[in-house]
Amino acid sequence: MNLKKIVVGRTETGRAWTLRLLGAQLLVVGVPGAGKGSVLWSIVWQLAPAVRAGLVRLVGIDPKGGMELGQCPDAFDKVVYDNGPDAVALLEEIAAEVKERAVRYRGVRRLWARSTGEPFTVLIVDELADLIAYQPDKQLRERASRAIQTITSQGRAPGYALVGLVQDPRKEVVSFRHLFSTRVALRLDEPQQVDMVLGDGVRQRGAAAHEISENTPGVAWLKTDGQREPERARAFHVTDADLIELGAYFTRATVHDFPGLPAGEGSAAA
Repeated sequence: MNLKKIVVGRTETGRAWTLRLLGAQLLVVGVPGAGKGSVLWSIVWQLAPAVRAGLVRLVGIDPKGGMELGQCPDAFDKVVYDNGPDAVALLEEIAAEVKERAVRYRGVRRLWARSTGEPFTVLIVDELADLIAYQPDKQLRERASRAIQTITSQGRAPGYALVGLVQDPRKEVVSFRHLFSTRVALRLDEPQQVDMVLGDGVRQRGAAAHEISENTPGVAWLKTDGQREPERARAFHVTDADLIELGAYFTRATVHDFPGLPAGEGSAAA
């Protein structure tokens, strides 16, 4: 399992679309129906063998009552289905783990490795804005924001990655977008939102996420820190049947080998 190259789809040139998790943080933005779930579950699908082997730990927060992450709860070591105190407590628990592990690694190693014997942790937050912008309790909102910023700013070296998914890319919703080293723009509503997600001037270099058709969910433009040009790709199409198979794999209900990448409509590069 190469945590620097998780295959989640195909680029428009036919190459594998890979996302880096080790030493990175990931922000995925798109309107409803744009295909955020395809990106999310393609990541989980690829990580599944490592999760079951104990090499990777998944932690999840789904403020929508489990409508997304609840489709395969057995993938997660811990999962919360709201944006209240339990969700914030989980965020603060992960942030504390980040700091504790960083202290232990100081002077020993600069980046998490499998040889540490500790699992690489991936925190998936299905609707980030519900925690840091839409939560009506100001104290909970501020605690969530502090914890997430700790994870995104300090989690790379000790082996923690945040996969944050959000619909609204405005600065007042996600004010710390710069802490995400990889940003994915699925279909967006307005041209200016492209630069909000991917960075200033990226739309002028061809990243037309606002022009993606609603008939092609999973198509996205992506930008990684250190990479000047944006890239167009399409995530694999993960069906409900795929998620049932994935859940069975985690519960060891099947004895056959884990299947290959999910295939079907939307699995080919756009």
